[in-house]
Amino acid sequence: MSIDLTQFAALQKASKASFFEQQKLMKQVMAGKTVLCKTCNQPLKLYTPEQNELTGIRCAKSCTDISLDFV
Repeated sequence: MSIDLTQFAALQKASKASFFEQQKLMKQVMAGKTVLCKTCNQPLKLYTPEQNELTGIRCAKSCTDISLDFV
């Protein structure tokens, strides 16, 4: 199975858009703004190493679950 260049370009464009959308979401949450999960409409919360939980950004139901490494 092969993928043609137009399909590859579309996949690349969608991937790039998804990356920047997720980056924007992370910046907003880290700035203390209220951002709601697109699935359950619960607020997203930032979990840091000091909280003794898995680090990342999650909603209460874990519909949105973005793992983050803190250095």
